Amino acid sequence: MERFKNYINGQWVEPVNGHYFENINPANHQDIIGEFPKSDIDDVNAAVAAARSAFKKWKLVPAPKRGDMLRIAGDIFSRRKKELGMIMTREMGKPTFETEGDVQEAIDTAYYAASETRRLFGYNAPSEMPNKMNLSFRNPIGVCGIITAWNFPVAVPSWKILPAIAAGNTVVYKPSKESPHSGVIFAEILEEAGIPAGVFNVLLGQGAMGDLIVEHPDVNLIGFTGSTEIGTHIGEVCGRTNKKCSLEMGGKNAQIVMDDANFELAAEGALWGAFGTTGQRCTATSRLIVHKDCYEDFINLLVTKANKLRLGDGLKEGTDVGPVIHEKSLKNCENYVAIALGEGGRLVCGGKRAIEGALALGSFFEPTIIVDVTADMRIFKEEIFGPILCVAKADSLEHAIELQNSCEFGLSSSIYTRNVNAAFQAIRDIEAGITYINSPTIGAEAHMPFGGVKGTGNGHREGGWTVFDIFTEWKTVYIDYSDTLQRAQIDNY
Repeated sequence: MERFKNYINGQWVEPVNGHYFENINPANHQDIIGEFPKSDIDDVNAAVAAARSAFKKWKLVPAPKRGDMLRIAGDIFSRRKKELGMIMTREMGKPTFETEGDVQEAIDTAYYAASETRRLFGYNAPSEMPNKMNLSFRNPIGVCGIITAWNFPVAVPSWKILPAIAAGNTVVYKPSKESPHSGVIFAEILEEAGIPAGVFNVLLGQGAMGDLIVEHPDVNLIGFTGSTEIGTHIGEVCGRTNKKCSLEMGGKNAQIVMDDANFELAAEGALWGAFGTTGQRCTATSRLIVHKDCYEDFINLLVTKANKLRLGDGLKEGTDVGPVIHEKSLKNCENYVAIALGEGGRLVCGGKRAIEGALALGSFFEPTIIVDVTADMRIFKEEIFGPILCVAKADSLEHAIELQNSCEFGLSSSIYTRNVNAAFQAIRDIEAGITYINSPTIGAEAHMPFGGVKGTGNGHREGGWTVFDIFTEWKTVYIDYSDTLQRAQIDNY
C-alpha cells in the first residue's frame, strides 16, 4: 500500500508522530487508495514556520513574476487533467467527466489569477490639501490557512490558494481527510511550476488538525469551505483572535419552474443540479419549486428522466451518478427520507440504498425525489448533501420567491421562465449570492464572484476580481511635497 507524505518547506516529509490513516474509495470499500499522514501540532508548527519565513521574500517578488509561475501551473494542470480526474474520482466518487471539469476550473483560475497579477490596482484620489498626493495600494496579508471540503478537491482549493499566492501571501493548506490525494497532486504541480519552498505547504490529517491551523498565532488569515457548523466555529475563533476569515458554508438552493418555462430544459436542469456530484455540492439543487398549473405534469416528466440515470462507479463509462462519500452520508440520506415521509412528503423516485451487484461494495444511494413538500418540513429547510430533491408547489411567482427565501441559506438560486419581467423580478427579490436564469443552480465560472448571503457565508466572494479583497489589505499613502506643515483633520474651512 502506498504511503503519502506532507509537503513542508519544499520537502516531502513524514508526520512527526508517525501516525497514518487510510483513504477508501467510496465506490468500492475494498479499494484502499493509500495511507496518509495524521498530522499533529508539530507538523503544523513546521509548516507555519516555513510559510512565515518564506513570506518575507515572496511578498517582494514582483506580482507579474508570481503570475508567470501560476501560468505554468495552469499548463501543468492541463497536462495532467485526465490523470488527476481519475485520482479524484477514485477518492471522492463523482464521474470523471465531472472531475475533469473540476480540474478545468483550476486551470481557468490559474490563468485568471496569473493575469490579475498585472491588475492589482490601487486607487488614487485628489487631496484636500495643495501640493499633496493621496495613493493606496494592495498588500499581502501573510500566512493563509486554507481548509477545504472533499467534494471539489481541486477546483475549490484553487479558488483560494492561487489568488492568495498571486497576491504575495504564503499558504498552509489542509485538504479534506476524504480527498487527501488531490492535495498531494496540487503540491506536486505548484512545486513543478517553480513556487519557492515554504510558499505553499500541504498538511494531511483528520479530526481537530484544522483547529490547530485556525488557532495558530502565526496564521494571519483563514479561508474555509465546508459545513456551517464548522464554519461558524472558525468565525468565532477568528473573531476572538482578530484574524481575517472567509467562510463559504452551506446551501439549500432552489430552482423555480414557472408555467411558461421550457419544461424539457427545466427538467434537465433540475436533474443536473440535484444529482450532479450525487447532490454533494453546496450549490446543489436541493429544492424544486413548481407553479401549480404545471406541477403534476412537470413531476411526471422529471421522474421519467430521473429513472433513466445510471448509478455506478464514476471510473466506468456511462455512469451518470456516483456514490455518496461514506456510510455516514448514506445513513443521513436514509434518515432524511424517513423524516420527509413522516412529515407528509410523497416518494416518487428512489429513496433507498442501491445494493445490486457491484453497487453493494460502495456507498450508493438512489437518486431520490420527494414531492408535496411544504415550507415547514425539515427536508425543505435543512442541507442534506446527498442525491435527494424535494418538490414544493407555488401559487404564483411571488409565492415561489417567498418559498425560495424561506430558509437560513442564500447561496445559489434558479428560475426557468420565458417571461423577461418575471426573470428580472426574481433577480431583484431572490435572497442569494447567485441567481441563474433558465439554467440550474450549479455552474459557477472562475472569473465571476462566488459566495452567498445569510447562513451561507460571512460576506466575502471568491472567484473573479473580488477574491483579492480577501487576500489583500489596503495601505493608504499621503505624499506632501508642499515643504510646509499642512494640518489635516482640523477645520480648514
